[in-house]
Amino acid sequence: MIAEIITIGDELLIGQVVDTNSAFISKQLNKIGVSVYQITSIQDDKNHILQALADAENRVDIIICTGGLGPTKDDITKKTISEYFNDTLVRNTAVLENIETIWRQHVRTELLQVNRDQALIPSKSKPLMNKLGTAPGMWLEKGDKTFISLPGVPYEMKALIDNEVIPNLKEKYNCPFILHKTMIVYGLGESALAARIEAWEDALPKHIKLAYLPNLGKMRLRLSTKGFEEEQLKNEIQEQIDKVIPLIKEEYAGLEDEDGSVEIVIAKQLTKLGLTLAIAESCTGGAVAERFTSNPGASAFFKGGVVTYSTQSKINVLKVSKSDIDTFSVVSSQVAEGMAQNAQQLFQSDYAIATTGNAGPTKGESDAEVGTVFIAIATKSGVYSHEFNFGNSRIKVINKAVNKALEILLKEIFKN
Repeated sequence: MIAEIITIGDELLIGQVVDTNSAFISKQLNKIGVSVYQITSIQDDKNHILQALADAENRVDIIICTGGLGPTKDDITKKTISEYFNDTLVRNTAVLENIETIWRQHVRTELLQVNRDQALIPSKSKPLMNKLGTAPGMWLEKGDKTFISLPGVPYEMKALIDNEVIPNLKEKYNCPFILHKTMIVYGLGESALAARIEAWEDALPKHIKLAYLPNLGKMRLRLSTKGFEEEQLKNEIQEQIDKVIPLIKEEYAGLEDEDGSVEIVIAKQLTKLGLTLAIAESCTGGAVAERFTSNPGASAFFKGGVVTYSTQSKINVLKVSKSDIDTFSVVSSQVAEGMAQNAQQLFQSDYAIATTGNAGPTKGESDAEVGTVFIAIATKSGVYSHEFNFGNSRIKVINKAVNKALEILLKEIFKN
């Protein structure tokens, strides 16, 4: 089965809103063996929506739309879909009751007619009950094609995908098993890595595909395959991983979690070992901590963090030695290590990671060259640091520093 995702909204096309819905939907579809053939973003225009639906119907088996289901006049998706199916909108009693329930429980203002009209859906559609909002999802079928329309609000869309869409798709279609395994590699650029593993890559079975996924300071190698024999596919992928690891042994940092983030791998390992983490940041401004706390369950291992952006805050909050700052500068291994050790003590953690550097565009409180970053890690057995130069682009420097901090922490905790 193949699917197309159509995101609807002018806000997506002018860059006002970033489309995160498609990434989530793609991942969830992939887990049940549905391949996404195309992702299309279109404006809130009737003719554009009609054309996108017709084009998608000719290409794929499943069409999932998000957006344009709100109560205001600019939300035209529901009416346009009804027109596409030569249908009319009718009031659905169950949807109206759901809206009234939400209003009683969570909203203090009067339920307006425009809100009640959210219960109007195409007569040929099956409502997908939205427990978190007033706009229902809609499931329609045309021949052997399935059309699904969902609200664009991310948390509403995610709940409908998980609770309504995926269960219904699994019941309707017999899909193959799709398997992805992603290896994390640090310290090798794309071309150098490709040269290192060329013979292995050339010998891959035809049904196993390799993708290079470069990011600032790291590389991901993704192996993908699909079929109906799940255990056989898992064994074949593992066989290829076992073959390539000796070729990248020094740079290999492990398998990426299926949710696609190094920080989740770290989180699971720390939780498994019953160990804790603290973070002290300067040039990264809290970005390292945010990578952990944006995921549920961080309280199991994350003790806390501080952003000591100014020199004085490093002295006042983290008790970094003023003598070290005066002697070696605020961007130095001595200060980075002092930040890590003192954060470890402050939060009583097993590990602490610290960043200090000059992200630019000017040198600021240190004479260190723009792009210079020191990253330190404190453990129960001691503290050490590394010096890096990540170039002269501020965003690039910060992102590379975050990725490198995660790399250092990942390698350290997997020594256990």
